[in-house]
Amino acid sequence: MKWEYSWPSILRGAVIYTSGDSIAALLLHEFQWSRLLGLALVGATFYAFEIPNYFNWIEKKAGSRRGRWASLYKTGLAILYFNPLWIARHLFFIELFSGQAEQVGWGLLRIAIYSFLVNIPISVLGNYLIQNVIGLRWRFFASAVFSALMAIYYAVSRVLF
Repeated sequence: MKWEYSWPSILRGAVIYTSGDSIAALLLHEFQWSRLLGLALVGATFYAFEIPNYFNWIEKKAGSRRGRWASLYKTGLAILYFNPLWIARHLFFIELFSGQAEQVGWGLLRIAIYSFLVNIPISVLGNYLIQNVIGLRWRFFASAVFSALMAIYYAVSRVLF
């Protein structure tokens, strides 16, 4: 499998993920430049590399499957990636770049599990559309926009859960 890591993905990851988190931070009165820059770095590196390659893998894994089961299969594989551990990692980055490393602990996983369970209906619908309606070339962009919206939810969920 050929790995993908391109300038458009890097820029989209840096800008879109940061935008969602910055909106959340502003809503919660927690905006910090270190958080913005740190999440831009994460979006441009981890997310810009992992997500497009995972989506390519999903497409190859689904292969020539067609129909409802293929759509559900692709959706399920996407949700497996954006699981509570992914959410906890995202929350970890927020705490780290906010200068609150002392807040990192098992509580982040608890928050991530609750966040994941509460948003399952939205996540299933969003990932279904991304995997089955959006072309492969634009999936990372669509996923980043969806994740930016979810980042607002995740940041707020730290307060809710």
